[in-house]
Amino acid sequence: MERLRLGVAGLGRAFSLMLPTFLADTRVQLAGACDPRVEARAQFEADFDAPAFDDIEQLARMPDIDAIYIASPHQFHAAHTRIAAKRGKHVLVEKPMALSLAECDDMIAACRDASVHLIVGHCHSFDTPYLRTRELIASGVFGDVKMIQALNYTDYLFRPRRPEELSTAEGGGAVFSQAAHQVDIVRLLAGCRATRIRAAVGKWDPARPTEGAYTATLWFENGAFATLSYNGHAHFDSDEWTDWTGEMGQPKNPDDYGNARRKLSAVASTEEEARLKAAGTYGGKSYTPVSRDRTDVRKHQHFGPLIVSCERGDLRPLPDSIAVYGDERCERIALDAPRVPRVEVVDELFAAVRGDIAPLHDGRWARCTLEICLAMLRSSEEQRDVLIGTDA
Repeated sequence: MERLRLGVAGLGRAFSLMLPTFLADTRVQLAGACDPRVEARAQFEADFDAPAFDDIEQLARMPDIDAIYIASPHQFHAAHTRIAAKRGKHVLVEKPMALSLAECDDMIAACRDASVHLIVGHCHSFDTPYLRTRELIASGVFGDVKMIQALNYTDYLFRPRRPEELSTAEGGGAVFSQAAHQVDIVRLLAGCRATRIRAAVGKWDPARPTEGAYTATLWFENGAFATLSYNGHAHFDSDEWTDWTGEMGQPKNPDDYGNARRKLSAVASTEEEARLKAAGTYGGKSYTPVSRDRTDVRKHQHFGPLIVSCERGDLRPLPDSIAVYGDERCERIALDAPRVPRVEVVDELFAAVRGDIAPLHDGRWARCTLEICLAMLRSSEEQRDVLIGTDA
């Protein structure tokens, strides 16, 4: 099997979260990288015996790279995608796809004109529990989807942040970073186009001047509707409702309650907070290297409790199973433990690059998700329903 030679643009937190996947999946070879941090580049070169540059132009010019994983900050996604496509590289870009629909259109056009695939992820709609739930819905056994409820309570807002991550105008905040997951998931499960949204966002910590929470109702053209709620203010942790299985499928210790706020309370300035974040990511002095021999068995990743209500039953995707509540009985459909975390991302990328199979999470898909996220912000600001797919 010919391996997929992957370049990485940005060696920060997103790359740190995807690295266990790249190390465990034999289909992937990390062949080059770029990052502005000297220490991150040095770490990559030592770990993978591959070159690392200070800008994406040099990376994209490497002839022996098949695709580039764009894990740079949100505001650079569009420009970095254009550069990669211009050099004939397939693109895997982190969510959110971009910060505007015009940027999305530009990215889609650049990849189309270069005849390269564009995939957007990781989003949690790649996760096996949601994909398996989608298959159960498609079977028709439970009838049409009528309602979806999704919620998540985390410590998102109180993890170390760079200044722009606390500015919605610069791509920060819970809607761009977190709603992209929930919107993707409910769109996947509803199975049709969203038409309207009503939302409110919460900004109630002056020291963290972006939205840390939101709630929204999203309607679909088949009559189904979904409620989405998220709170990242580091109080209640909804992983309590998934048997203390964390977002990454890892076991969590409830005695760790309050750690995020305690660590942040010791930070004296925005500059120190940015340094703290950098220290904990790849190449940083506090970074914990990922083992190449992954022996710990984790559950599937997830994005909080979710229930799909169909005409003849409710479906609840869980980190290790699908709970099915039918008309007369309930059961659990067990899911095999993942052999590689986020393997679904590599499945889709490999199929596109090596098999020329159109990906599910392509540019058009991700553009629709961003459109809904932007409509969520607009709905909250204007305190009204906003139609999807129109300028109304």
